[in-house]
Amino acid sequence: MGRVGVDIYPQQIGVGLEDVESFGKFLGGSPTNVAVAAARYGRSAAVITKTGADPFGTFVRNALRGYGVDDSLVGTSAGLPTPVTFCEIFPPDHFPLYFYRFPKAPDLDIRPEELDLEAIRGAAVFWVTVTGLCQEPSRSATLAALEARGKRGITVLDLDYRPMFWDSPQEAREWVRLALPHVTVAVGNREECEVAVGAHDTPAEAAQALRAAGVSLAVVKQGPKGVLALDDTGQVEVPPAPVTVVNGLGAGDAFGGALVHGLLAGWDTERIMRFANAAGAHVAGELACSDAMPTEAEVERKLQEATDAV
Repeated sequence: MGRVGVDIYPQQIGVGLEDVESFGKFLGGSPTNVAVAAARYGRSAAVITKTGADPFGTFVRNALRGYGVDDSLVGTSAGLPTPVTFCEIFPPDHFPLYFYRFPKAPDLDIRPEELDLEAIRGAAVFWVTVTGLCQEPSRSATLAALEARGKRGITVLDLDYRPMFWDSPQEAREWVRLALPHVTVAVGNREECEVAVGAHDTPAEAAQALRAAGVSLAVVKQGPKGVLALDDTGQVEVPPAPVTVVNGLGAGDAFGGALVHGLLAGWDTERIMRFANAAGAHVAGELACSDAMPTEAEVERKLQEATDAV
């Protein structure tokens, strides 16, 4: 449930938008990309979101269906345009984003009374993001969905903190703290964990704080240092999979889709983290996000590459 839009990516790498000559158009939005990634593994996926009543909204629906993602829960906000996001690509670690979500993105116009609560309760995995808490009515809809779900099955909060959507980190923390008791899994990078539960000296302490807030599995992504996870069985920390980065923007969403797949498969936490790291590395080596989401066989090949490189 949450953000959707159209990613406009430059086809020239290492130059600013002012000097880009051509672009590619792709399905975008973090939770939407996670659904696409899960569908690539053969999972049944749907997205609760909204678009504008415009050609880009049509593109979103067509793209979702093309990726095997159910679009029946995608609504329309007639007075709001489907958002577009531009990026600049400066590998290996500089990918500025420019969000065009004005006056408001349709995915922030999701209303509590529009929710299919039966579908939300019945899903094996329900995935929401912190961005969905940044404005009304999406904030109330997100919290209503979490309350209706009642911590059934696997309920994931992607900590997904985007500063441009909030007045301050403190404001975001207030709303994240209301959401955390309703979820079983929280996943984010060090900055996002700090926004959620305050500053901590180590990733392990951040994971412990998330666990103390009520989640069963806390996942702290550390970029080039890998990922740390903490659950009832203890702590695991795995290194990143090697990759020559082309565009790092989709790696987190690929990680999310792989996390969903591993949780549904019942894998142990270390296996899930290694698989998710490899999925993220695969997408980081490609230009697109949604188009680049890997199959299980492609992730296994990336894992083998990582093993061979040791």
